[in-house]
Amino acid sequence: MKICIAVAIISYLIGSISFSVIFTKKFAGFDVRDKGSKNAGSTNVLRTAGKKVALITLLCDVLKGICAVLLAVFIGNKCNFEHTEILVQIAAFLVVFGHTFPIFFGFKGGKGVATSLGVLLLVNWKLGLIVMMYALVLIALTRFVSLGSIAAAILTPILTIFINDCYLVDGNYFIFGVLLAIFVCYNHRANIKRLMDGNENRLSFNKS
Repeated sequence: MKICIAVAIISYLIGSISFSVIFTKKFAGFDVRDKGSKNAGSTNVLRTAGKKVALITLLCDVLKGICAVLLAVFIGNKCNFEHTEILVQIAAFLVVFGHTFPIFFGFKGGKGVATSLGVLLLVNWKLGLIVMMYALVLIALTRFVSLGSIAAAILTPILTIFINDCYLVDGNYFIFGVLLAIFVCYNHRANIKRLMDGNENRLSFNKS
């Protein structure tokens, strides 16, 4: 139990490092949460601070997910923990949770998509690649980042049923996939409403 709690806390703290806020303040001179959609995510960084800052933010947010999962595996192996897959799932969910509710930045963060992608790519590269490509195709066709993100989140638990190999740590990831999908969709509730109303913002590569 102590190991689980330690992994949860560390992963949450990793997730709480809001690179979108750090980089927009450093390179653009403002807090991204004061501009555009007010969301601390790479899409809003793209719209308000430009491509370079957005790309750096995206990569760092992905790396947060990767680091949290790797740390969970390391701790599990170091402590001879019997169910390392549980530690992986705890770390994976808490790093995304920390990204959304960062303790270092007033609990006002992003929607967890990039960090979720980092988690999925490491937990199971097949699953991660399918989800990423599915999202990118939808975004390319519709220019709705939110639609691609939501659809990819919903696809995740479905894929865990059919993909049984290539996991970093063997285990059943269906419940984790469901929880992650629900959380990401919840974070996009405003986007879902705008999509239904027909006034969701489309992706643009122009600075606001």
